[in-house]
Amino acid sequence: MIERLKALCALAGPSGCEDAVRDYIRKAAKPFADEIRTDSMGNIMAFRKGKKTLERPVALCAHMDEVGVIIKKITDDGMLKFGFVGGVDPRVVIGRPVRFGETHGVIGIKAVHLTTAAERKTMPKTKDLYIDIGASSKAAAEGSVALGDYGVFDSDTVEFGDGLLKAKAIDDRVGCAALLKLMEEEPPVDTWFCFTVQEEVGLRGAATMAYALDPGFVLVLEGTTAADLADVDGGKAVCRLRHGVVIPFMDGATIYDAGLFELLRDACIKRNIPWQTKSRISGGTDAGRIHKSRSGVRVCALAAPVRYIHSPSSVAAKVDCEAVLSAARAFLEEIGGDETI
Repeated sequence: MIERLKALCALAGPSGCEDAVRDYIRKAAKPFADEIRTDSMGNIMAFRKGKKTLERPVALCAHMDEVGVIIKKITDDGMLKFGFVGGVDPRVVIGRPVRFGETHGVIGIKAVHLTTAAERKTMPKTKDLYIDIGASSKAAAEGSVALGDYGVFDSDTVEFGDGLLKAKAIDDRVGCAALLKLMEEEPPVDTWFCFTVQEEVGLRGAATMAYALDPGFVLVLEGTTAADLADVDGGKAVCRLRHGVVIPFMDGATIYDAGLFELLRDACIKRNIPWQTKSRISGGTDAGRIHKSRSGVRVCALAAPVRYIHSPSSVAAKVDCEAVLSAARAFLEEIGGDETI
């Protein structure tokens, strides 16, 4: 799974331009799927027949897209003004490399000696940043990029320290990697493995996926914010690396189904899968749209804790990523074996 995660993180797939990730996932899923659908939004819905059929299907969901940048203006001197695709803290991108296909650039800001005292006391805004692609003029820049082009952080995937992994887009290629691994196994129950688009800009792909499938249960696999850093006390850390899979009971978009939360918790305890829950209500997942689809859907979630999420250098622990996979497998086993859920 970790090797699959590395390969997925290397691909460019900002919200609305998930093509490379979608092509990779379709190819990887094809040998194991009984049916693969791609809808008009670009979601992939891959079905695998299980040992048991439920009245309404089970779906596992992870989003393919990542945060990125989009070109809004090319200046006369060849610099690019841009907007963020998804939620990105401008503080984490200054001086970081980005790429638009084969065109490379660096995110810059006005030199410190040109700033006022007041500017040095405030957080930089997106309008204060630019991307330098090395062009000598507007015409030269237009030979390489165009308005509306998507870009992503240009960041290597590196294992380091005591079992940690640094990469862009761990949110949510970790979920995609887990789903692809699970697809290799015959599930205990008929299952749709869903890879959604445009989560980072409003949970958009999940809405059409859920409407089309009308599932009875959905498990969302995600990456979530970990702030277990020096001088961060108590609940402010949200969750912690190397402490296991995160099972949230609530976030900014969803109150998760209490029965399914307990099912996941008990399944992890029974199988000795390390788990934790969030100590702060934050973030949101595709479940925010899914649970409101049609007559309603019972939802739950699993997440890998990720430091520096939505940055060029997100960091996760390999043991936590593996725990996401193990807990998702346990969910299917419990759903397939319990007639009372």
